[in-house]
Amino acid sequence: MCKKHFIVNPINYVDKWDPPMLVIHGSKDYRIPLGQGIQAFQAAVLRGLESRFLYFPEENHWVLTPQNGIVW
Repeated sequence: MCKKHFIVNPINYVDKWDPPMLVIHGSKDYRIPLGQGIQAFQAAVLRGLESRFLYFPEENHWVLTPQNGIVW
């Protein structure tokens, strides 16, 4: 494994996460796949951290719709 990939892999830092954890994800986010957002949330839950997952099916990497901005 390339040392660079080892360093930037978030799984290497899960044990250092502090609660609370809020993961916000849009289904049209092409920078971060939905599965990675869900995995981050699940990792927080499995560690027993207070955590929430906020999902916007119609948003991308940024929350742009005014109504969703209010929820966010």
